[in-house]
This record gives sequence, structure tokens and C-alpha cells, in this order.
Amino acid sequence: MKGLLYVITLGAVVALAIPGGQVWAQGADPLDGTWTLNVAKSKFNSGPTIKSQTRKYEVSGDSVKQTLDGVGADGKPAHMTFNAHYDGKDYPTTGNPDADTIAVKRTDRYSAKSTLKKDGKAVQTTMRHVSKDGKTLTMKTTGTNSKGEKVDNVLVFDKQ
Repeated sequence: MKGLLYVITLGAVVALAIPGGQVWAQGADPLDGTWTLNVAKSKFNSGPTIKSQTRKYEVSGDSVKQTLDGVGADGKPAHMTFNAHYDGKDYPTTGNPDADTIAVKRTDRYSAKSTLKKDGKAVQTTMRHVSKDGKTLTMKTTGTNSKGEKVDNVLVFDKQ
């Protein structure tokens, strides 16, 4: 009888633990992970196109770290990074010729707004959205780049 009670109790604990584990997994930030630019689905309305780009996001609580590697229209490699919080305050960005700081503010679980600044002046705004299924990241960026050219692009990324 003790053995049967043990099996029933263990089964109940496992049954309770599995849904809790699913809730925890669902609680993970949908941005977290590696994303590859889908050039065919992206729209470069103005400003230079991008040949390739991979973004890795590491999200922990209200902190987000981005590492970007890619190749621009000119064939030159690009490498940019930032570490920020979702608090709307300015944080340094490295490797970005268009900006020296970024401010990120979450708008909902799947979306955020980023403002890039150069010498304290806002130069680009990006609205970022991860699809509900977590497979697609869409980024709409408007503003100007370091050459004074208008930027108005929609970048679409696939989750790796």
C-alpha cells in the first residue's frame, strides 16, 4: 500500500511540475536567441541595403544584450553590440556608424521601441515585433544614417 501511495504521490508531483515547466518556458522572452535576416522578405525603401545579417539577443529580466554581425551593401563586414535595459534610458552602442547610444522601451511582451542617438540627438527609431509563434522578428526603422541619407526599412528575420 505504501508503494502505491508513493507512485500516486510521485505521479501527482510530476503532473503538477510539467504544467509549471510549460508556464516557465512560455515566460521566456520571445526575442531571446539568434535571428538571421531574410533579405527576400525585407523591404529597403530608402538607404543602403544589407546583404546579410545575424543578430543574437540575450535577454534576462529587463536587460537585453545584442550582438550583430553582417555584410552591408558595400560588401564590408559589420559588427555592432549593445547592453541595455528596457527602461528608455540611453546606453552605449559600439560599432554603429549611425549612433553612439540606444534607448529601448518594451511596448508589450512581443514588441519594443528603440531610439538610436548620435551626440545626444535622435537619428533613428525602430519598432521591433516578434510574431506570436516566435519564429519571425520584424523591425521597422526610420530616420537618417551617418551619411545623412533617409532610412525607411523593414527588416524581417527568421529565428534559428
